[in-house]
Amino acid sequence: MNQIINMIIRQVMRRVINAGINKGVDVFANRGKGGDGAETPEDRAQARQTSRRMKQGARTARKIGRM
Repeated sequence: MNQIINMIIRQVMRRVINAGINKGVDVFANRGKGGDGAETPEDRAQARQTSRRMKQGARTARKIGRM
């Protein structure tokens, strides 16, 4: 019974932590933007790519940490 509870708690905590890390990456990626909409399509594409790389790096770091 204790193993089942631990398994469920681990899954919930993993999802919460992942959501928090992803939210933090998004906030960090949007930092310093004036909000005036002067962003070019190239800037948006680069920001998306950077955000994607940061999320992938965070995922990789978490996987390595589990070993």
